[in-house]
Amino acid sequence: MTIPAPGRGANVVMATALVAAVGVGLVAAGAANWDIPVFVALSAFAVVSDLWAIDTTANPTGKDRLLMSGSFLALVVAMALLGAVPAALIGVGTILVGHLRFGERRDLFVNNLVAYAWFPLLGGLAFSAARHALGSTPDRPDFYALTAVIFFLALAVNLIVIVGYSAYLDRTSLRAKVRKAVEPALGWDLVAAALAVSMVYACHELGPFSLVLIGLVMLGAQRLLGQVFAAERRAGLLEERMEEFAKLHVGLLHTMIRTLDLRDRMTARHSAAVAHYAREIAAAIGMTEQEQETVHTAGLLHDIGKFNLPDDILKADKPLGDAEWELIRAHPEEGARLISHIEGYGPAADLVRAHHERFDGEGYPAGLTGMRIPLGSRIISVADTYDVLTARDSYRKPISSKEAIRELQRVAGTQLDPAVVSTFAELLATKELHYRHGEDADFETELAVEKRIARYATGVASGSPT
Repeated sequence: MTIPAPGRGANVVMATALVAAVGVGLVAAGAANWDIPVFVALSAFAVVSDLWAIDTTANPTGKDRLLMSGSFLALVVAMALLGAVPAALIGVGTILVGHLRFGERRDLFVNNLVAYAWFPLLGGLAFSAARHALGSTPDRPDFYALTAVIFFLALAVNLIVIVGYSAYLDRTSLRAKVRKAVEPALGWDLVAAALAVSMVYACHELGPFSLVLIGLVMLGAQRLLGQVFAAERRAGLLEERMEEFAKLHVGLLHTMIRTLDLRDRMTARHSAAVAHYAREIAAAIGMTEQEQETVHTAGLLHDIGKFNLPDDILKADKPLGDAEWELIRAHPEEGARLISHIEGYGPAADLVRAHHERFDGEGYPAGLTGMRIPLGSRIISVADTYDVLTARDSYRKPISSKEAIRELQRVAGTQLDPAVVSTFAELLATKELHYRHGEDADFETELAVEKRIARYATGVASGSPT
């Protein structure tokens, strides 16, 4: 996303602010505590921590990136231990090294320089003034309370400069920008304030070497935390890609059936009814949720192989010849072939391939018998036969639900699985099924696009999309 360029006035303001910071620094330099070991330790910690800054934003390419590092913490400790000017020098040095590493746009770099020069100056001067006014020393609790107060004062100045410039560029509300920046990092800021106080205390009690030890531990923790955030971001991106992948595949299924429906008006409604009946039977038999979903998907797609049938066969209202029947008998295999090309739909493809097998072995395409036919295919076959018998838009005169059940029972053991027929008859005798005829079957409802996308995306991630 392109960040708007600043106006000439903004550049003048920032240049003036830098010059003013240099002037204040020259005046205040004499009052600073130039403890070189402490200065070097805090400088090293600030620079390395900033180079390893953790990007906590979900979209790392966005303009409102939220980076988390220990450089601010080091500067607050420097304000308390060394004074305003050493802290400001560490801040400016950190930004300069960071610019060499990351190369941000020039005006953003200058804005960061202004922020990291001024908040250490103001914080350090305020800390020194308050300390002298209260007569506070490292042996008194108020010295450390002042450290915590200065932490949040410096944080406020930093936010106003950095976030204020961002709001100026975007022409958006400063209040909204501050809120957006503060809320996600508030917990870290409270912990960082406590750490700053602890580091100041440790340095006074144990000497400058304690800062080195604490700094190393914190840098190690920051590195690990950065890897956690990076892993979470990768997981988020993977989830987004899986959802896009799922939308593509579910949309493809939807388009395939709808395209077939344009040629044969009953296909989508019939597919919805078969899928609905098939899921109800699968649930009644005691299949798992995943197995039910596979049966339902196969029910929706069981006639997709009719794509390659010419209209004079697909809509035939007269007896067909041997050649035409050969084409019709190929549609389960064609459908399975189409579906199997979609990643994760292999189990559904297997059910589609066998949905015209007969219990007595006289079906097609493989002539399977009895229990050798997949259970899901036997379920779809019963649901398919029932809907063809009862639906008003099929190419035969519809019969009642009771008559259809009698017909299913008549062919049980030859065409259909007797156990599945019995289960379906029991279901139809209750009020558990939403409809007993297929006229009310709605393809969009059965497809349930959003739920199917979510299930598919989750399934792809876990290795079992259907």
